[in-house]
Amino acid sequence: MTATIIAEQTVQVWGNGLAVRITAPVAKAARFAQGSPIRIEVVEGGVLLRAVGEPKLTLAQKLKAFDPAVHGGDAMTSGRVGAEVF
Repeated sequence: MTATIIAEQTVQVWGNGLAVRITAPVAKAARFAQGSPIRIEVVEGGVLLRAVGEPKLTLAQKLKAFDPAVHGGDAMTSGRVGAEVF
């Protein structure tokens, strides 16, 4: 059994809504990462945050994972069809 992590935070204004910062130890214990999809439920006595899937990759992460040998190349492997200029 893992230890319970408790963090006291203050609700802040963020744009037209409210926000609470999730500290690194809490995020790590909850397996939250930037881009993690979560479900927010209002329950008796408070609010429950629950992870509902894998984090979405940022553009930088997608570009880092791009391998031209695997993902690149021409979509059309036949020769010229019309009056293409190269």
